[in-house]
Amino acid sequence: MNYRLLSTLLGATLLSAGLTACSSPGDQSDGTVDGKKTVLDVWLMRDSVSAAFQKEFEAGFEKAHPGIDLKIQIQEWDGIGEKVTAALASNDAPDVIEVGNTQVAQYAQSGGLTDFTSRVAELGGSNWLKGLAEPGVYDGKQYGIPYYAANRVVVYRTDLFGKAGVDAGEIKTRDQWIAATKKLNKGGGQGIYLPGQNWYALSGFIWDEGGDLAVKAGGKWQGALDSPEALRAMDFYGRLQALGKGPKDSDEAEPPQAEVMAKGQVAQIISTPGGANVVVQSNPDLRGKLGFFPIPGKTAQAPGAVFTGGSDLVVPAVAAHQEQAFTFIKELTGDAWQKKLAAAMSYVPNKKTLAGAVSADPGTAAMAVGAANGHATPNTPQWAAVEAKNPVKEYMTAVLTGGNEEEAAAKASKTITTTLNSGS
Repeated sequence: MNYRLLSTLLGATLLSAGLTACSSPGDQSDGTVDGKKTVLDVWLMRDSVSAAFQKEFEAGFEKAHPGIDLKIQIQEWDGIGEKVTAALASNDAPDVIEVGNTQVAQYAQSGGLTDFTSRVAELGGSNWLKGLAEPGVYDGKQYGIPYYAANRVVVYRTDLFGKAGVDAGEIKTRDQWIAATKKLNKGGGQGIYLPGQNWYALSGFIWDEGGDLAVKAGGKWQGALDSPEALRAMDFYGRLQALGKGPKDSDEAEPPQAEVMAKGQVAQIISTPGGANVVVQSNPDLRGKLGFFPIPGKTAQAPGAVFTGGSDLVVPAVAAHQEQAFTFIKELTGDAWQKKLAAAMSYVPNKKTLAGAVSADPGTAAMAVGAANGHATPNTPQWAAVEAKNPVKEYMTAVLTGGNEEEAAAKASKTITTTLNSGS
């Protein structure tokens, strides 16, 4: 999945934290051979790190591991799939590659990635975010190591909430969210802008209900939009969507929902926190008037489930420096550097135990709460083909425009089933 836009929206701040080395000089993984340093080639993606973070990490890493000469190359998201596939099939692959979390299965299927299953505990895997860790697994083996996460929250107008007498801090459940949005609709306001095809939001509601987009049984995938759980989720989505004036036949990009919020009296959108920056850029008068809260859950005991976007780190099976690559991954995904990355880039760290690292940033803090209940799309290389057709969007529009919900769900599920099993 392409996360360039997601990453860009999240924004960046300058790195201010100091260096904390996780290993000491002379580590056996440093790789000096006959007095020569090991050159470690790493591909990181555009907007994954700031220039300041990259410079400080490279310096700190090489000081801690004097036998390694770290060479980080920044790659563009456009066309990266073909480039990674070619690298994995070559004899000259980089040692470490950053990939979108939902891309891991695609690359692991070919047998081109190193299996880290036996080293998960060493990397603190028991605390990894589920939405990053699970997509990194293929056929029961851990190939992708969680790097950073990002997800959607509710971005809201603090002035409109105040005018309506709504306290965002008290919205913990879906029912409370519906009640608050109804209040926000009074006086000519628009309680929420929610387009009809925001399938990421619908996915969260489906997971809250205990369902999924597709399930695997007996070695075969089965689309699950026609399950009772998914139907209940779509019913809630319809109720929420009806409280605004969002189009029923397009997603949040058509028109750009942040621009819609900037122009009128829209009180809420579901977006990454960086969406607030776009709102303010379009309408500077809204600076200081935007806030964030996690998408509410079905009950107050847990935040709403969210789709976890972000990246994992993988090592090509043909990479020449396997142990040094593991050392790099252990450093960058370790607690010390994860805290610094979160501060520098406004990302959610890869472990649930590190959520406090972003407490000073309201948008990222709201993301971190939701990330604890994060999920990913069905873990199969064929899911990309489902997104290309996107029967989920077609299903949502059909229901919202008065179509038979069960028939539309069955049709979409059948398409998902056929697509997911086409490569098996």
